[in-house]
Formats: sequence, C-alpha cells, structure tokens
Amino acid sequence: MAKLSNILTARSSQGPSDNFKNLIINGDMQVAQRATSVASITTNNYYTADRFGTNVTTLGTWTQSVENDAPTGSGFRKSLKMLCTTADASPAAGDLLRINQVIEGQNLQHIKKGTASAEQLTVSFWVKANVTGTYIVEFLDNDNTRQVSKSYTVNTSGTWEYKTITIPADATGAFDNDNDASLYLQFWLGAGTTWTSGTLNSSSWASVTNANRAVGQVNLASAISNYWQITGVQLEVGDTATPFEFKPFDQDLRECQRYYTKSCNYATVVGNGVSFSEGVYMAGGSHNTNTLSTTSISFPVTMRATPTITFYRTDLSSSNGQWAFFDGGAHRDGSGTSVLGSNENRFSVTFTYTGATAYRSNIISGQWKAEIEL
Repeated sequence: MAKLSNILTARSSQGPSDNFKNLIINGDMQVAQRATSVASITTNNYYTADRFGTNVTTLGTWTQSVENDAPTGSGFRKSLKMLCTTADASPAAGDLLRINQVIEGQNLQHIKKGTASAEQLTVSFWVKANVTGTYIVEFLDNDNTRQVSKSYTVNTSGTWEYKTITIPADATGAFDNDNDASLYLQFWLGAGTTWTSGTLNSSSWASVTNANRAVGQVNLASAISNYWQITGVQLEVGDTATPFEFKPFDQDLRECQRYYTKSCNYATVVGNGVSFSEGVYMAGGSHNTNTLSTTSISFPVTMRATPTITFYRTDLSSSNGQWAFFDGGAHRDGSGTSVLGSNENRFSVTFTYTGATAYRSNIISGQWKAEIEL
C-alpha cells in the first residue's frame, strides 16, 4: 500500500475546480443527526451517519455506530462501523448485507452517462475490517436497470487500508434529470447465492443480472464480533482518485438536512420525552374548544421533496406522538396532532384537544422530524 504521505495532499493545494467534486455527501462520517450507535439491526433503514443507508435481509444482527476512529494523519476523525452481534455462517440464497448511498439524478448530469462523451468514475475510501478477503463495491443505475461491480481486498485484519476503484464510462442509458434516486453506490458485506452464483460483472456496465452482482464477497456475518469500518468515501469524475474534499461541518450538515432534519438539538436523539426546551414554541393561531391551528414551521434548508413529518411528545406530555400546549395555567396533552399542510420548505400543524379554554393564545411545544430520503 502506498505511504500515507503519498496519498494525502494538503487542502491548500486544491484549486477552485475541486469544489463539489465529491458526489458523496458526508463521506467523512462527521454528520450523524439520528444517532451515533444503534443496536439490534435486522432491517433496512438509515441509522447513524447521515446519507448512508443499511440494507439487510436475514443476514445476522448488527450494531452500527459512528466511531472516533480513523487513519492517523489522514484528516479524518470518524468512521462508520458495522459490528456483528448475531452470526449467520450459512446465508440463505437471498440473504444480503450492504451499506449504500443513493444520489439524485440532477447531481449526475455532468457524468454524461448515456452519451458518447460519458465519463469514467472513481471511488476512493479507507476501510478496516477483521475479516480479510474479497469485498464488492457495486454501482447501480436505477433509471436504466444497469450495473457494474468491482472487487477490492482487505489484506490485513484490523488495519486501515486505502482503496481506489475506477469504473468504465457507460454510453447506454442517461440518468434522469430529477430529484429521484438514480445512482446507488453499494458496499456489499455479505450475500447469498442469489447474488453470487454467476460471474462478477466487472468489465463494463450491463443490464442487471442478480447472480453477477456480488460474486466473491466474503461473509462478514460468519461470526460474532466481526466488523467492517469505512471513512473518507469520495466518488468523482475521472480515472484518478484525488485528495478528499473536506467541507466545513455546517456545509455537510446542510447537505444532509435536505434529506433529514429535526426540531431538537443536533446531539439529541429525537423522540418522545425530549425536553420541551429543545422543541417548538409558538403562539396558537385561531382556535376553538376542539381544534387549534398553528403557524407554519420552516425547515433549515429546502428539502429534496415534501417530507414525511413525525411528531413526538415533550417531557411535559403523556401521550406519545402528541404535542402539548399551555392552557392559561397548565400544560395539557394534545390529541390528533397532524400536518395541516406541507411542502419542501415548511409545514403547519393542526391539533385536536379537549379541556382547554376557548379562544386563548395557547403556547405550543413539541418535537418533530422530517424525512425524505431516496
């Protein structure tokens, strides 16, 4: 492996053309709005580091965490870790485990995919695992049902290793120019024969054949305490990996908030019982003895599309999922808290409640999250 000094270049050497070269959001795992550790993972979801999703189909049980562990001297401080807590040494045919990031089509137009001028892509990253052997990275074109897979090797157990992978250009199938899912970058960690029984499709893009997608992939779920970590993920145009594009934390956070944002403090896991001091305060609008209509709440950034809103109670409320209001002397639970209207910039809320004095300017408190992941 190349010396670290030959891999890393000071940020000051990067020119203006380097701005926004990385198609991956939060590749250094700095932003984790949802949580920094989640146990007992057996289903698909977004758990810790923003924009990195987990796909798991009956292949073990996992703890995912954002660790304060990264290659020394690299500029990275955090990494995403998958730790096996229930093993599955004999995967069924359809079993799988992947970590992925999904990219909007409108952010991929400069690749010129589907034309004679299509560009190559290069992904680079740091990886550490205790299971050595072959791992698969897959590039999946969701718009045209095409894919290409490449392998990399973890050579030494428990050691950070730098990897670069270049994939060929594809003159077939343009990415849609919209805000939907176009390109999946997928890091396979385990796969049954449905995904491994063919020949790895590594030389060129082709129509999806499941048997050719993850051939040779080791089974990280083979034993309890097996783990895999990653950081410094960068996907860029061209056939050469360049130094990682470090961004200020607030810029990374804003890019992540396009897909997920919440009402409480950054370091607080949103949910029922979070202090009302971290929640929403507002005077009620027009209301009567049965309903209350509030003013709208703006998101910190424009979201990808109209998100799904989930409501949570504060610590002053006893009804899960309901906001509370101050009725001239006491906090009371709302009921039927729901979205009155929403778009990608804001939402408003309507309440149903009983026992409150009519026509007062009640003070409302509560928690919420908004999510519109790809």
